[in-house]
Amino acid sequence: MLRTVLRGKKKTLTPEDITVADQKKVRRAVTAAALGNTMEWFDFGVYAYLAGTLGKVFFPSSSPGAQVVSTFATFAAAFLVRPLGGLVFGPLGDKIGRQKVLAVTMIMMAASTFAVGFLPSFDTIGFTAPLLLLVCRLVQGFSTGGEYAGATTYIAEYAPDKRRGFLGSWLDFGTFIGYSLGSGLVTVLTLTLGTDGLQDWGWRLPFLVAGPLGLIGLYMRLKLEETPAFQKEEAAQASAAESGDPVEEARQSGKGRLKEIFTDHWEAVLICMGLVLLYNVTNYMVTSYLPTYMSSTLGESETTSQLLVLGTMMLVVVTITTVGRTSDRWGRRPVFMAGSIALIVFAIPAFLLIRQGGILLPAVGCAILGLLLVGFAGTSASTLPALFPTRIRYGALSIAFNISVSLFGGTTPLFASGLVEWTHNDMIPAYYLMVAGVIGLVATVFLHETAGKPLSGSGPMVENPEEAAELVAESRSAASQQARDVWLRLRHPRARSRQSDENTDDWYDQS
Repeated sequence: MLRTVLRGKKKTLTPEDITVADQKKVRRAVTAAALGNTMEWFDFGVYAYLAGTLGKVFFPSSSPGAQVVSTFATFAAAFLVRPLGGLVFGPLGDKIGRQKVLAVTMIMMAASTFAVGFLPSFDTIGFTAPLLLLVCRLVQGFSTGGEYAGATTYIAEYAPDKRRGFLGSWLDFGTFIGYSLGSGLVTVLTLTLGTDGLQDWGWRLPFLVAGPLGLIGLYMRLKLEETPAFQKEEAAQASAAESGDPVEEARQSGKGRLKEIFTDHWEAVLICMGLVLLYNVTNYMVTSYLPTYMSSTLGESETTSQLLVLGTMMLVVVTITTVGRTSDRWGRRPVFMAGSIALIVFAIPAFLLIRQGGILLPAVGCAILGLLLVGFAGTSASTLPALFPTRIRYGALSIAFNISVSLFGGTTPLFASGLVEWTHNDMIPAYYLMVAGVIGLVATVFLHETAGKPLSGSGPMVENPEEAAELVAESRSAASQQARDVWLRLRHPRARSRQSDENTDDWYDQS
């Protein structure tokens, strides 16, 4: 009877179950992953700040409002192929490794962005020009389908459990650094070349910078090793394959993995999509649409609009790692919950301030949006990978993330600009953010707390051997206490603690 009950107790940890993080490798992993995000968002920053100029270069026959919508339609088109990239790169990353796939996505991102700088204008080759721009954007979108999910997975699997929030926040730190570099470069070019110089040839320069950035990122990613979690999972899968079990072979196949994602983890997929919607609608509203909204809709000068959003990005950059560290201490769920409620409450006041004109009040409104955004940005990279087990983490996250981004995130500038043009109501962006806040709040209600806990399907990851030894000792103590409690319940059903029967304790210790 006792043996039957004890079978249900938690497994006692051994030193082999615990991975001690190599701090040098952790720093290298975080840097290389964040640099890829920097590359990706450098392109987004450039594209957002050059939306008006690109509209004149590639869609000159349209009205100014239609030019903006056409440019954002091309921007949004890249997001339509992101789920395809996720379907290809995600499962591939679970099969052959995270590092190899991240190197490929880096090459594709850099090459497609670099190529935009060489495209001829509409005046040179007619309708072929916007078609070539669309092709470059589609390649960029396809590669990005495996980028963010892979980078978050890579950092999460290298980070110690108690610091996953802080280290993961550096990934999105790279996001906003890249955006700031891209948008800052466009701002400088606008000030130095003027509108005419920028439209004639200056718009090409930011895209050409992507080449050297991509080479640096590729070099760093080729120097990376596979994550400890993937290496253990790969060894386990190899051992299972040697057994020749047809059920296990079917489970390891591409169809088997996809079936597992949508049958066993459908709830996690929906939660992931809700959180991604919350983060990315806010993100693209601020980073991609806000500069054009202030200049084209509200009539602010392009320089003022660009500087205000650039300042907002700097605010995000200096606060994002603090938010990540806070999520390690207080949990991911409270941060997302507070951010969702704040977005619902403060979206309208923020846009009312932005509408006032001038510098001061719009700056306050932009700062509010920046602080709302950083709550999601600083927490997502540590929250999303923890929703799925190691064997399907890259694939499941790629699919869920990219479907949500494609349908809701990347289309935000297009829908917001189209709705403002159609309704002539310049408060539409605020209402849009409030809807995203409600959806994010619902997703957060069903989110399980993962801060400080091992990733699903992986053992604990700690910072040093001392912490590993402490964890083993705590596990053995807890297992011993559990066994004592089981014995007491069987021998003395009314006893509430092991101190209630010293003879029983003595018998247990001798057994």
